[in-house]
Amino acid sequence: MSNNGTTQGIIEQHITSGNHAASDYFAALKTCVSARNNSANDTEQDTWQRAIDTIYTYIEDEILTNTAQPVQTVKFGTSGWRGILGKDIFVQSVAYVTCAILQLYKLGEGDQDIHNALGKLTYRDMQKQGCVVGFDNRFGGELLARAVVNILCANEIKVYYAGESTTGALSASVLRNKAAFSINLTPSHNPMEYGGFKYNAADAGPAAPILTDTITATARDFLTGTPCPFMVSQEQLKRPLDSLTGIIEEDALASWQDLVTANSSFHGINYAELKTAIASRDDLIICVDAVHGASRNYLHRLLGDPEASRLTVLRDNADPTFGGIAPEPSSANMQPTIAFLNKQSSALKIGAIIDPDGDRIRFTDGKVEISMNQFGAMAYHFLHEVKQKKGMVAKTVASSNLANAVAEKLGEKVFEPRVGFKEFKPVLNKALVCFEESDGISITGHTPEKDAFIGLILAIDMVLTQNISLGEYLHEIEQTFGHYYPGRGGITVSQQGKELLQTLEQLEVYARGTNVQVGENNKKIREVIDIDGRKMIFDDGSWIMIRPSGTEPKVRFYVEARDPEETELLVKSAHSMLAQIGLLP
Repeated sequence: MSNNGTTQGIIEQHITSGNHAASDYFAALKTCVSARNNSANDTEQDTWQRAIDTIYTYIEDEILTNTAQPVQTVKFGTSGWRGILGKDIFVQSVAYVTCAILQLYKLGEGDQDIHNALGKLTYRDMQKQGCVVGFDNRFGGELLARAVVNILCANEIKVYYAGESTTGALSASVLRNKAAFSINLTPSHNPMEYGGFKYNAADAGPAAPILTDTITATARDFLTGTPCPFMVSQEQLKRPLDSLTGIIEEDALASWQDLVTANSSFHGINYAELKTAIASRDDLIICVDAVHGASRNYLHRLLGDPEASRLTVLRDNADPTFGGIAPEPSSANMQPTIAFLNKQSSALKIGAIIDPDGDRIRFTDGKVEISMNQFGAMAYHFLHEVKQKKGMVAKTVASSNLANAVAEKLGEKVFEPRVGFKEFKPVLNKALVCFEESDGISITGHTPEKDAFIGLILAIDMVLTQNISLGEYLHEIEQTFGHYYPGRGGITVSQQGKELLQTLEQLEVYARGTNVQVGENNKKIREVIDIDGRKMIFDDGSWIMIRPSGTEPKVRFYVEARDPEETELLVKSAHSMLAQIGLLP
């Protein structure tokens, strides 16, 4: 074995002692995690784990001591700010972004639009009502949260400290405590090298663009030297929480449970009865893959602490490397859950995978994988027809048209905005279900933030109320409303900002009436929707959509066929379009 194949060789290859900027810690980590995963025995595995732990000590030092500019400029996208841990996301950068949020409330006192978006709270109101703070299982989450809390306490702001928690539970905490806002240190489903920062205002939902744009601009100013009246010293940012005053320990799941119980009349879910049913049904088994994320700490309590034979949680240990995978609810990551359920004999099987901060979920019954494109339509049908609740459905423009077909036959409207859960604000509690293509969902009477837990509870209610599997329910809906076969993907690009948008403008050649080659067939574009990238709908109802990511250096594409064999052909056509404008070779 060459020296580069040893733990010390890998560290020497990627890490320059005493120089964080010149070191690529996560390249070293990924190599070591791969080697750990392929270890021949426990001794070898322990050797690689020690190397991983050593590399994390370097990352911790960078998170604590970095005072440089973030490598990538601070920018809030569709769901917060994300960047590389230690390089972009570190104690000082997070502290300045927190200060920018405080400045937001000062600015709101002179700007009516900002004031309204903040729930009409003054700076003094905000201090009294306070902030909910939490983080997911990412490495350094507690260090970053401590910096946030130190800024808040130094500026006399009440803090509800939830510790490691899920996004949905933190949003419920905002509503139940009537807090002014929340800060969640999470990059959601991004890989291990990422950290992130989510800010939700008093409505507990993703912040409006006027707020995130202002935070972005103000944070950039503070980071580049504009005097910041809220900042404290580097040493003060590291003060332990038990030395601070104004902190209230918050049980975020208890707040979530209170909210779901209190709003039963809106959505029709009787949470207490559902937990009792879970405990009593011998024909039910639930398997949830937590992918090492924050949900692992809550799932047993969430479902009423059922006996072990009823609930199995996979990947429930703390591992900020996620075992080397991208921790998202994907088909590949769903396989352990499917494999587990296939070994069980129970009549009713519910499987799910949840991302690290618990705002995305995907389902299976062991036979059929059900993404949010299908589950959103199922949830809408269930609340409308079984729970007898009336109202529209809200779905992002990139999601499946199955829900459109359901709503049309039920005589209800569809609200179809651009991608991003914040886009549902105009129809909150008017729409029975709000869902997006990337496995996020919420329902009427719940938080305006996507929440895996409400999706899981809803799935269990569907199965137990109707005494059928999720796959059987989906089959019934498809038999009635039609079959839709969605797909999605993405490519990493070097272009960003205006340059990327200008390149994507070349897709305007695909206008209404244009023919597009899909496999051996030509399809005519019937309609173009350009509220978010470009969605090209063909005469047969199939479509292709291409848009820039709001959180990563990627271009994403989405497709939907009416024939299962055509989905991959539409994906190839999307690739051809991207190649034609120079984004693919």
